Amino acid sequence: MKVTKLTLMGIFLLLLLLGCSSKEKVSELHIAAAASLTDAMDEIEEAYEKEHDINLKFNFASSGKLAQQIEQGAPVDVFISANENWMDHLEDEELMEVATRETVTGNKLVLIAREDTDLPYDSFEDIDAADLDHIAVGEPESVPAGEYTEAVLKEIGTWNELDDTFVFAKDVRQVLTYVESGNADLGFVYLSDAAISDDVVVLAEADDTMHEPINYPGAVTKDSEVKEEAEDFLAFLGTEIAQDILEKYGFVYE
Repeated sequence: MKVTKLTLMGIFLLLLLLGCSSKEKVSELHIAAAASLTDAMDEIEEAYEKEHDINLKFNFASSGKLAQQIEQGAPVDVFISANENWMDHLEDEELMEVATRETVTGNKLVLIAREDTDLPYDSFEDIDAADLDHIAVGEPESVPAGEYTEAVLKEIGTWNELDDTFVFAKDVRQVLTYVESGNADLGFVYLSDAAISDDVVVLAEADDTMHEPINYPGAVTKDSEVKEEAEDFLAFLGTEIAQDILEKYGFVYE
């Protein structure tokens, strides 16, 4: 009997150690997310970690920069882009698990100025280079908000006219900072970015027929070693808890 008890105890301890070892392997989930999601994801992180024994590690930047990092082998489990194009690009490169792709949320493109502005604009068509020194725009080649802005201004025929006033930013949050600090008279950001600032006002909202839908797709990367946990997180983003948080921060998905 003694031998049997010792043997059972040894098996139990081995299983316990294996369980602990397995837990350590999935203790972190690395998420690359568009900069505009920063504040909402901070709150989502808190809600998620209350229910799951895992730490979320976020990297926020422009979608283009994040996509390039994934191409270069950065350790990422989940990618959430601020447009479909960068996700499509990574799928074309066979770097994403296509079957896991889900639309997480959406947004709107807006024109902002400092809260104390006296500019009389109430549409994108009103913008006049003669009134302005600088307009902050996300770099269209890597920042989806900049790409949407370029599409709208080209549609209404003012992109070239305003070219000399543009100050290009590395991501949409830098655009917001330029306007808040007074380094730009106007800026093009998402509605969610404007919603978190007390220092800016929304002057106008873009006609969404003039640009591609502003959707935020999320998917698991091919190189993720914790695909099950990554899919669980994506599923959580579709829950009422997460969607309520996103809505609170100005995100809209119709």
